[in-house]
Amino acid sequence: MAAPNGQSGQIPVIDLSGPEQTVATKLVNAAATYGFVYIKSLGKDIPVEAIDSIFALSKKFFSSPIEEKERCKIQENNRGWVGMHAETLDPKTQRMGDFKEAMNLGGFLDGKAQQPLPPVFKDHEPELYAFQKYCQTMMNKILDLFAVGLEVSSPTEGSKYFSNRHGPEPTPCTLRLLHYPPLPPNIEIQPKVDIRAGAHSDYGSITLLFQRPGQPGLEILPPSSTTPLEWTPVPVFPLGTEPDPSPPILVNIGDLLSYWTNNLFKSTVHRVVFPAGGKEAVEDRYSIAYFGHPIGETVLEAVPSEKMMALAGKGDSGVKAMTAHEHLMSRLKATYLGMYKGEGDEKEK
Repeated sequence: MAAPNGQSGQIPVIDLSGPEQTVATKLVNAAATYGFVYIKSLGKDIPVEAIDSIFALSKKFFSSPIEEKERCKIQENNRGWVGMHAETLDPKTQRMGDFKEAMNLGGFLDGKAQQPLPPVFKDHEPELYAFQKYCQTMMNKILDLFAVGLEVSSPTEGSKYFSNRHGPEPTPCTLRLLHYPPLPPNIEIQPKVDIRAGAHSDYGSITLLFQRPGQPGLEILPPSSTTPLEWTPVPVFPLGTEPDPSPPILVNIGDLLSYWTNNLFKSTVHRVVFPAGGKEAVEDRYSIAYFGHPIGETVLEAVPSEKMMALAGKGDSGVKAMTAHEHLMSRLKATYLGMYKGEGDEKEK
């Protein structure tokens, strides 16, 4: 399924409170055409106050001394703090690592984090847990709507086909707080190779991205039949959402769900750049991402959906079975270079 004339058009904005079948069809069309969709943020699924509170906590964490953050440095389980330039999402293009830092929080069990927390989070564990549950619930809602839109024919699971595989507590999903600091004074960059987050596609099923007003920088490479492809800015407030109490939540398809749906759903390449090529990079950018991922033992096999195969234009599923863990490890090894050396025998993607 492609946009008319091969053009990307505008990423759709969808209100999840509409009629189920209508919303499900719109979501499937957006996933198959753009790989991205805006979900209106009106406080119905995730309270605006909860979003604002986690952003405030994120800012406080990233302002804390580096010694405190170092105690929670990222481990092989992909949990913890990632320092400046530690990630290189586009090693073929970038001169140096990403101009960002991040904090990865894994699933909670009985309301308790299953990893060391920095001092600034100690009194806010219930708040972080509540936000993680909000994100998990919204992710599952979208996954259920995908199953409805694809007419998944599972007699025992029905619309829960995807969400059932994203687990009980502790969830395998990741809540990631992100900080892109301004450029230091007297630093000159090469805009084409020195960017805040290198070009990449996400690893998992779907990602929920929360952004702040007045902090742009996200760009996508829209799926298109035309060449050359051009980077397209993604506004924080798309047309028509400016009066909303909070920027819409941006949802994108990850590699795993694209693979699982025989590439019907598009895992669109995206990046974060400095505003005006670095000439206006005097402000911080904060964002929050919730990376959905199935339970590691989940076997990625053909989705029982004749509609999916028909839309994909292929006579069979084309999906070679592998586990969700195997798929994830192949991507982590490519991003963190030496950290996962020798982990399993998966080939680099």
